[in-house]
Amino acid sequence: MKLRLFPQEKTGLRILAGMAQEIVSSVQTLSELLGAPATDFEPLTEQMRKHEAASSELLVSLLTHMRTSFINPLPREDLFALARFLNEANEKLTGAAELISLNKLERIPARASDQLEVIARQAELTADAMRRMDNLEELEDYWIQVLRLARRAEHTHRVFVSELLRDYKTAAYVRYRDVAEQLVNVTKDMRQVATAVGSIIVKES
Repeated sequence: MKLRLFPQEKTGLRILAGMAQEIVSSVQTLSELLGAPATDFEPLTEQMRKHEAASSELLVSLLTHMRTSFINPLPREDLFALARFLNEANEKLTGAAELISLNKLERIPARASDQLEVIARQAELTADAMRRMDNLEELEDYWIQVLRLARRAEHTHRVFVSELLRDYKTAAYVRYRDVAEQLVNVTKDMRQVATAVGSIIVKES
């Protein structure tokens, strides 16, 4: 039997899909920033802020919709949890961009790109999953894949920080470590989204 959410009102799901897509866009912009000269940092960081603002506007729209709609596609607490984790992931991506821009970090270690590659894959999987939340039977593999990627990200983070400690003096180490922390925390937020989806699958089965 296919798992389906009993209400057919899908506005909330469309908003979640939009928030997930903003993360995909933020990752693309941050990827550009990692390879850009310092003169391009501020305009790219401003673009990141626009993605974050768009995500926040969608979050507000979702909250308004939940308050005014009699039927929601998921329990309100599940909708809110998914939206909160998506929004927080976008905020942390912007935080990474601002740290790079403020500190003029032109030579970002390659491990940052490795982390961003993981985030990009998590974001793509999540954007696709949010578009398919009305058919939960198809999402178990999504849940598992994102959790695997999160474990990979945790390992990469440990290696990243170890290499920074070995290769950089204290001031530079702290600046790069702060970026590394922002990135690994994005992967944790994406894992929280996947875990929330897993919880919904269990409840709806």
